[in-house]
Amino acid sequence: MTENNIQEEKKSLNFIEQIVENDLAEGKNGGRIQTRFPPEPNGYLHIGHAKAIALDFGIAQKYGGVCNLRMDDTNPQKEDMEYVRAIERDIEWLGFKWGKVLYASDYFQELWDLAVELIKRGKAYVDEQSADEIAAQKGTPTTPGIESPYRNRPVEESLKLFEEMNSGNMEPGKMVLRAKIDMASDNMHFRDPIMYRVLNMPHWRTGTKWNAYPMYDYTHGQCDYWEGVTHSLCTLEFVSHRPLYDLFVDWAKEVDHELGKHPELNPADNWDINDYRSRQTEFNKLNLTHILLSKRNLLILVNEKVVDGWDDPRMPTISAFRRRGYSPESIVSFIDKIGYTKFDALNQMSLFESAVREDLNKRAMRVSAVINPVKLVITNFPEGQTETYNAVNNPENEADGTHEIVFSRELWIERDDFMEDAPKKFFRLGPGKEVRLKNSYIIRCPETDCCKKDADGNVIEVYAELIPETRTGEANCNMKIKGKTIHWVSCNHCLEAEVRNYDRLWLVENPRDEVAAYSKSQGKDRIDIDDMRKFLNPDSLEIKKAYVEEWCATRKPLDYLQFQRIGYYTPDYTSTPDHLVFNKTVGLKDTWKPANA
Repeated sequence: MTENNIQEEKKSLNFIEQIVENDLAEGKNGGRIQTRFPPEPNGYLHIGHAKAIALDFGIAQKYGGVCNLRMDDTNPQKEDMEYVRAIERDIEWLGFKWGKVLYASDYFQELWDLAVELIKRGKAYVDEQSADEIAAQKGTPTTPGIESPYRNRPVEESLKLFEEMNSGNMEPGKMVLRAKIDMASDNMHFRDPIMYRVLNMPHWRTGTKWNAYPMYDYTHGQCDYWEGVTHSLCTLEFVSHRPLYDLFVDWAKEVDHELGKHPELNPADNWDINDYRSRQTEFNKLNLTHILLSKRNLLILVNEKVVDGWDDPRMPTISAFRRRGYSPESIVSFIDKIGYTKFDALNQMSLFESAVREDLNKRAMRVSAVINPVKLVITNFPEGQTETYNAVNNPENEADGTHEIVFSRELWIERDDFMEDAPKKFFRLGPGKEVRLKNSYIIRCPETDCCKKDADGNVIEVYAELIPETRTGEANCNMKIKGKTIHWVSCNHCLEAEVRNYDRLWLVENPRDEVAAYSKSQGKDRIDIDDMRKFLNPDSLEIKKAYVEEWCATRKPLDYLQFQRIGYYTPDYTSTPDHLVFNKTVGLKDTWKPANA
């Protein structure tokens, strides 16, 4: 590789990759690279998590390291094995592999033992104030906090009360364990943060052993350190938490070194607190227009049955995008395109959909489906006669082969492809107009009597004649006409299907801010379903009856299809041979407009 090529490659690195490469060049952590993805199993992963997944696993993969999957299961009130399995499934579907599956609860005993040691060293104490009292005494960013009256209680008393917190006999909220740091610090997180609280409920992994559970800020850094994580990658809201993260890691390293624990992370000779230290680096979240990503708010939509579960294709969860027909490659490609920075931005959903179209164009099988049908009768084609053609499955990939389609006298075409009183620039079927039927003949409507109508004046049949020498593949098939090529299915050789067309779930571009602002204007502390309903799109799902090629019945969920001239679709997992169901992934081009446009 030339010097210029090396420089170009360095320019293309994101800032986190540059940090990793600098650390490797300096020999930090013995040349190891280890990351982790630490979701809380209290809901399904959403598209924002996909960005973190791509970074955590991608960094490890690119630099020959390992990325562990660690469940942050410190809150048994909200967690469930269903979510654990969904998280694992989503990561695997995106194409990534973890080194180990770990849990924060794996470290509950070590975290407890460390907390006891910190109490003994005067770095933690049990506080009996209420949550409101503690919050009031923390002060503001411009005024220092007030020390708790329990801050200097005797060590032996705090140790005894800490044990009592885990006895199962203490009422939740009556006591907490706090770190003793600095109530006057400019960083609000340093003002004696809570390390443990009482929940008095069993944990889904550890049973009834614990009644007091550690807080996230106390748990996170130590788990990274004990696992040997070299690079802890977090989103920007953790910037202000980083000094606390570092402090807790330093305390753990000091205790472990003095007690001879974790010698692989604390070599006795030439010990330096900066060696083998997990380093936190922050990056921007993935925010998209017309999407709400908070798991708490997504759970409200699920519980209130606004959507049909976490994987409803209108949801922003990874499982929902999978069900809707997004490919994992398109998601990772989109994340790579928008990149990683230190600045939050609101990305347009249309940019995401463009990446999906670009990817599906390469992999989707082309089929014919008629969603708004009207019957076309080829008057000069014999009744009962058929012709069979080979249709190319994917013009982007010859190896995908072909499948058979049947042509007959009666066909279904799209109603929009015929207009009795057609304007001059309408290049589809109408009186005296010609079009080519995809993979078949050029046909011509008569100047008069070209359609049949019902009593209400609706067109129910269209009539046309084929031009025999124009069959696709024949010598004269290249006859030039002004009309377009339209798709069709044979009435007697097609299957009825349910087609689900999905639109934006939210009417507003930034529902996170707008719903929150409305909720606040109503005097509420938290968003509820009534606040959300004002901004939900009542037309986010349209269900239609359609006719599809018989070959579509051989397709299975997660297969990628292009309904020619309409959009990309995939069979839903509820689809059966007796009741075909297809979900719309995205249109062939961006035609979305806001309702008031």
